[in-house]
Amino acid sequence: MAAFHHPVLVEEVLEALEPAARGEVLDGTVGGGGHSRALLERYQECRVLAVDRDPEALEEARASLREFGDRVRFLRARFDDAARGAGLAGPSLAGALLDLGVSAHQIDADHRGFTFRPEAPLDMRMDAGEGGGVTAAELLNERTEEDLARLFRRYGEEPRARRLAREVVRRRVHEPLRTSGDLVDVMATVFGRPPQVKEKARVFQALRIEVNEELEALDAALPALRDALLPGGVFVVIAYHSLEDRKVKNAFREWSRACVCPPELPICTCRGEALGELMTRRVLRPSSTEVEVNPRSRSARMRVWRKAA
Repeated sequence: MAAFHHPVLVEEVLEALEPAARGEVLDGTVGGGGHSRALLERYQECRVLAVDRDPEALEEARASLREFGDRVRFLRARFDDAARGAGLAGPSLAGALLDLGVSAHQIDADHRGFTFRPEAPLDMRMDAGEGGGVTAAELLNERTEEDLARLFRRYGEEPRARRLAREVVRRRVHEPLRTSGDLVDVMATVFGRPPQVKEKARVFQALRIEVNEELEALDAALPALRDALLPGGVFVVIAYHSLEDRKVKNAFREWSRACVCPPELPICTCRGEALGELMTRRVLRPSSTEVEVNPRSRSARMRVWRKAA
């Protein structure tokens, strides 16, 4: 399990989900099963609905969590479709956990195309395989310059988005982009030097978000999983970049307000009561010790919300 993915903020997750310890918790991004294993070991009455869109991750989780028998059930689905896919009839979950982003296994497996290593194919699909959707290479070779500039700017916050898009379009006329190295070469041409790791990360992140429709999935998942929680249920989300974290922060804050009417309205016409309570006034981050042990955890940001009882 640890070789597949090192779970982050484990103790913080366990503490946040303690109120859910006697019910079923949805792990919407189970990965190698690290958080789920910690929950099942700590809380003997806890059950887990283990969900992942990546078949390789789900296979690893099945093997890792086999010892827990019928306390775990598995579902291959995108987390925004988990409640429907699991056949949940109304509120039934004591807790929900989303650990967003890419697992260590996905980054380290060259064939998945998430890595910067030169000969890795530009794939980047979470649910790789037939029917898994458009690859990063197809996106780069088929989208218009305007579309590419938009996604580099919006999802990667890349200041040279337009120049990158123009160079991609110019280069693909002669030969399609196929590997990570091809994309890094485009960046080097535009920057006039080899790109830094953080620069590569921005551009690769933008493509990954677009390929997997990550922000659209999060927009749909937040209210769907909120509605699937029992009264008093706990919702934990770990995000890794500002675009995700901002959506989580805004949703949790809005659900915690009694009134969401526009300020110009003379009387309240909305729901009139808070849907729940924000449990983390400030975002939780990994300790320096955790970052030292697992450097990939450094960008993790955790927020917790609890549904009204």
